[in-house]
Amino acid sequence: MALGLAACAGAPLHSTVKAAAPAQPLAQLVVATPDADHDVLAQLLAGEMALTRTDLKAAAGRYDKAMALSNDPKVAERAAGLAIAVHDDEAARRALARWQALGAKPAAIAQARAQLALDVGDTAEARRQLEILVGSSDKDAWRQFGRVLVGARDQAQAGRLLEALATPQRLPADAQAWLAMSELGDRLGRHAYAVQIATAAMQRFQTAETYTWAAQMKFKDGDRAGAAALLQKALVKEPQNTRLRLAYAGMLGQAGDYAAASKLLAQGPQNADTYAMRAGLAAHLHDDKALAALYRQLQNAPTEVREHSAYLLGQLAEMQNKPAEALAWYDQVGDDDAHAFDADLRSAIILHGQGKRSDAHALLEQLQLAYLDQPEPLRQAWQADAELYLTEQNYAKAEAAFSRALQVVPDDPGLLYGRGLAYAEGGQVDQAVQDFERLLKLKPGDVDASNALGYTLADANRDLPEATRLISAARAAKPDDPAIADSWGWLQYRLGHLDQAVQTLRGAWLARKDADVGVHLGEVLWQQGHRQDAQRVFDEVRKLDPHNDNLQQALKRLHP
Repeated sequence: MALGLAACAGAPLHSTVKAAAPAQPLAQLVVATPDADHDVLAQLLAGEMALTRTDLKAAAGRYDKAMALSNDPKVAERAAGLAIAVHDDEAARRALARWQALGAKPAAIAQARAQLALDVGDTAEARRQLEILVGSSDKDAWRQFGRVLVGARDQAQAGRLLEALATPQRLPADAQAWLAMSELGDRLGRHAYAVQIATAAMQRFQTAETYTWAAQMKFKDGDRAGAAALLQKALVKEPQNTRLRLAYAGMLGQAGDYAAASKLLAQGPQNADTYAMRAGLAAHLHDDKALAALYRQLQNAPTEVREHSAYLLGQLAEMQNKPAEALAWYDQVGDDDAHAFDADLRSAIILHGQGKRSDAHALLEQLQLAYLDQPEPLRQAWQADAELYLTEQNYAKAEAAFSRALQVVPDDPGLLYGRGLAYAEGGQVDQAVQDFERLLKLKPGDVDASNALGYTLADANRDLPEATRLISAARAAKPDDPAIADSWGWLQYRLGHLDQAVQTLRGAWLARKDADVGVHLGEVLWQQGHRQDAQRVFDEVRKLDPHNDNLQQALKRLHP
């Protein structure tokens, strides 16, 4: 032993050959990774990604594969719904069978099978499944029944099933279900059925909602007195119901009884909707006192109501000739508000009216960028920009803005008319005539276009017979319109009928103190030799519009 220990002591401390380390247990495992076609999670993710792209067909295919790999009934349910949506009947039957095998609820599977039957036109099977659905104890059975029918490809088929199954004898003791079936019947073109169910629901439940819906049915049939009587009964049931008061007021407003509608809405609780309708009714009645009172009331309304009524407050402030307050209210309209664009548009117009032209145009340019992918707001922003340039007598920029808008909405009548005016005022007569003639082709006999083209020709002193024909037609349509009278008077001047020109222009000037009409009257008076009268008219024009370009041009012609 001593010799052995001695030998060990004389050996080197580290061997030159290392012993192999024992294998770790995890290193010996081989993990099987399924390919994408057999990976349920991969199929589900791919299906959801397809849904985000609204690619229903691709999503249906992915869920079909996922369903075969999964024991989750929700996956099979989703697969069935998608297959039905893309009208893949074979895949739908496969998914429904899988879903049922995994334990689908009877009502849910009946709903899906009814949808499939309707999709393939099998009325008998659809009815059988719908009877199973409404005969189940599921609390949402009638709601699901309505969903099946409202989504049917054949609305006539859906209407027949509705009448056959949703009868007063079968409907549950739930007023909402009756109202839903009546509304569905009206939507599916089964108005007689809708009235029948509405009347039966009103007689059975006698709630404010059933009275209100029955009233709407009567109003739709032209029985305004009957509708009003039912709405009064509804109000007795729920006198503070804001939605009910709005519905009744809306019905009165449609009948033209704005005063009664206003009186009804003025009573009881107020919210943003009641204030908005009251303002609309007051505007119809041209009741400035009521509009002013509404503005004061809204300013003192609860914060939530004011926040939801910021755009209305801005409108009311404008009506009260309070532009600074209007701007402040429009500034409070949120970006997610339905009136956000309108608030910015009105703000630009107010800024321009305050002399802040660059700010106004800058705001409109921002709107054009913000709504670049929305043609209608984009058109409105360009048109507003162009019209502001017109008021500035910057005709080149006005024409450019109108032309940009016409690229978005070709042949828009309002844009063609505006660009024609810009061309005419800018001295580009040929282009103006072309736009007005194009407009008259789109809207034959249009009064404003006829007057504009006639005036443009008269002002350019060319084709006066055609100008006479056009303006005569406009005068016949609107005999009391000062703008058309101005065109006629200027045409008479071009024809050399000075006395008739003065008579017509003086009438137009007295009817509306428009600067351009005054310039025309003054020039004709000057040519008649009535220079003091002409000078008095020119002085009035300067007060109205100190920088009027037409006045400057007229004075140059008269004082060469």
